[in-house]
Amino acid sequence: MLPLATLWRIARRDLATRIRGLRLLAVCLFLGVATLAAIGSLTRGITAELETRGQTILGGDIEFSLPQREATAAEMAAFRREGAASATVRMRAMANAPDGEALLSELKAVDGAYPLYGDLQLASGIRRGPPPTGRIWIGADLASRLDLGPADRVKFGDKSFVIDGIIADEPDRLGEGFTLGPVAIIGLSDLPATGLIQPGSLYESKYRLRLPSGADPEAVGKTLTTEFPGAGWDITDAGNGAPGTRRFIERMGQFLSLVGLAALVIAGIGVGNGVASYLSGKRPGLATLKVLGADSGTVARIYGLQILAVASVAILAGLVVGALAPAAIGWIAGDVLPVKPGIALYPLPLGVSAAYGLLIAIAFALPPLAATRHVPAAGLYRAAIGGAARLDRRTIAAVATALIAIVALAVGTAREPMFAAGFIAAAAALLLILVALGWLVGRIASRLPRPKRPLLRLALANLHRPGSATGALVVALGLGLTLFVTLAAIQTSITAEISRTVPQRAPSFFILDIPRDDAARFRAMVHQADARAEINMIPALRGRITEFGGQRVDELAELPEGAWVLRGDRGLTYSDRVPNGSTLTEGQWWAPDYGGSPLVSVDDQVAAALSLEIGDTLSVNVLGVEVQAKVASFRTIDWDNFGLNYAMVFSPGTFAAAPHNMVATVAVGEDAETALSRSIPRAFPSASLIAVRDVVSQVTSLLTQMSQAIAAAASIAILAGIAVLIGAIAASRERRVYDSVILKLLGATRGQVLGAQGMEYAVLAAILAALALGLGLAGAWYVVTQLFEFAFAPDPWVVGLTLIGGAGLSFLIGIAGSWPLLSAKPASALRSL
Repeated sequence: MLPLATLWRIARRDLATRIRGLRLLAVCLFLGVATLAAIGSLTRGITAELETRGQTILGGDIEFSLPQREATAAEMAAFRREGAASATVRMRAMANAPDGEALLSELKAVDGAYPLYGDLQLASGIRRGPPPTGRIWIGADLASRLDLGPADRVKFGDKSFVIDGIIADEPDRLGEGFTLGPVAIIGLSDLPATGLIQPGSLYESKYRLRLPSGADPEAVGKTLTTEFPGAGWDITDAGNGAPGTRRFIERMGQFLSLVGLAALVIAGIGVGNGVASYLSGKRPGLATLKVLGADSGTVARIYGLQILAVASVAILAGLVVGALAPAAIGWIAGDVLPVKPGIALYPLPLGVSAAYGLLIAIAFALPPLAATRHVPAAGLYRAAIGGAARLDRRTIAAVATALIAIVALAVGTAREPMFAAGFIAAAAALLLILVALGWLVGRIASRLPRPKRPLLRLALANLHRPGSATGALVVALGLGLTLFVTLAAIQTSITAEISRTVPQRAPSFFILDIPRDDAARFRAMVHQADARAEINMIPALRGRITEFGGQRVDELAELPEGAWVLRGDRGLTYSDRVPNGSTLTEGQWWAPDYGGSPLVSVDDQVAAALSLEIGDTLSVNVLGVEVQAKVASFRTIDWDNFGLNYAMVFSPGTFAAAPHNMVATVAVGEDAETALSRSIPRAFPSASLIAVRDVVSQVTSLLTQMSQAIAAAASIAILAGIAVLIGAIAASRERRVYDSVILKLLGATRGQVLGAQGMEYAVLAAILAALALGLGLAGAWYVVTQLFEFAFAPDPWVVGLTLIGGAGLSFLIGIAGSWPLLSAKPASALRSL
């Protein structure tokens, strides 16, 4: 066996003379690796930034949040014993401008220690502590929408404030979670004067601690919980200061990474085609080496080194682009991302991407390379070789090992291994279906009667003759068309979901914190504005589940899958009848005059996640008091009706003694809507009015951003599919040159030669369009219903036009690839026979 240095010298010299054939391999690997590296680095960059800025995002080393109450003196003393403490109170409240305009905002009251970490940045500079007494800082969006500025006045509740500055950056904004309005900050001492906190008002108190160096936040949390077992607080530490944001970023990153992996696998087919085309062009060199005494193993190693060198450069280039992508995306996306990822190298996603690229190169380049071992030198000197060489067991084992390693790497590094395994299985099934279809098309074409028209007969023969590229073309065209249909169905289903979730008679407003004693006055005001108004008013409290089915929540090592109700405090209500939009699925509803021990009706999906049965117990902590109820029934809830939907509805009397207010939905005409948006905040200063159109706008914006991210990742897969199509055309180039020359010698015109190939592509495009429609819709259904949990409602016109456009594009690419063959010189082509 020749030394490696000698093999590399021969490989390098041969590669230097003509690298053109391996450009497809380089492009395919570069696209796939760059996509995976960019997605992985961006996901890791955001999560790393969340971890690095955890204390600033949370506002402390550890946070204790309490719904609808403030900490007691004993609890505050315990907080201060552990470290420096800062108290904040946050609630939704109406900002009222002097001209009568009102806007829902997030009012935040802070104490003198705020912020414990980071800086509150105003347009005029950095500030610490609260605004001066009687003054307020407001967000730029609030200032813009109400046309307010410094020194103007704005009213919250019963108190009017002078605007002291415009907020440029709130250090703990991300840790506060989802908001429905711009922020405004006042001093904690000014909060009582607003009159917004009444018994039953919906607000949240947060206490952040700055612990001594070396203190363990988890241990502090356990100590204080043991000391105050009935406190009912939620604890968050700086290691996960924005859990909802992090969970969303990691899940989206996993899905997009799997889409990128699918693109890389698709590109792998292009790698195989590119290598086959390259080795076909190197046939004289292969034959010469064998004639001069080189054995098959030596020849394979020489050209294997060439392929490895080009693949390594492509992978390295992809890694460079992927490493730089987070900074570029952060600059382009601006405020769309929750935090801007820093400029740094993240070895794990880059290493995983490089491993994927190398394994894909091995799995798809090895078969055409190994095939050269079994072709004799005499055969290599001929341009056309009948039949394909069979792969030996070692090659099959190596390819199988590489594919198994790809699957293991994808599942092993996934946040949700089962989801990753299902995605990979679906992608593999799609490839197998396309491969089988390619075989079936050739089989059927060979058994059909021979058409009388020469061009049609030639096009049909091209589908099944020896050495036909039908299999590769079916995979390439099928993947491209399937992806086009999938993207169109996903986009239109998301658009339809937005339209569908806003009913024809949607409420105009959600109104929070209506005083229970003023419920009748509120109804009278609304009906005075619109006699046909529809009002749905129910009691509202906040509480946290502490026990279900005998299992204490604080003793769980990990929350059950789908048990979102266990994360923090949740909305609670009680009712003597089944709520609107709910349907009983199991159990019985209590009598209207029921006055016995507490009962609860639970959403059936929540019940399934918690493994609840009728008769099990469920306990909630409300205002520091734990209440245990027995599960009486399960309900299916129509969450899309824009109504007042609660996962847990308790029997009357369960919370009647607890201080609480009312919430309502109001549906009125447009004129009354304008009037009530002004009159309700003035008549009920403590109430918060949420316009449905604002909610829809925020949801639409979020869903649009998510669908754009999916489309961006999937577009790489489409590019890879196009590269595969080009590779399939290139791999059959020599045979098509031969066909073109023979036909022209027999008197065929260029138009007839091109027409025969056009018919071939048209037949394949028509067959695959029907298949792509089914497969693409199935893939879109999975994404829409399983990932987004939306109804599947694609627009047939958009999907159909997209399919036609994709098929037309694929046809044009095929014709464009065939056009250069028409200029092939007969003498040159015939000389190689």
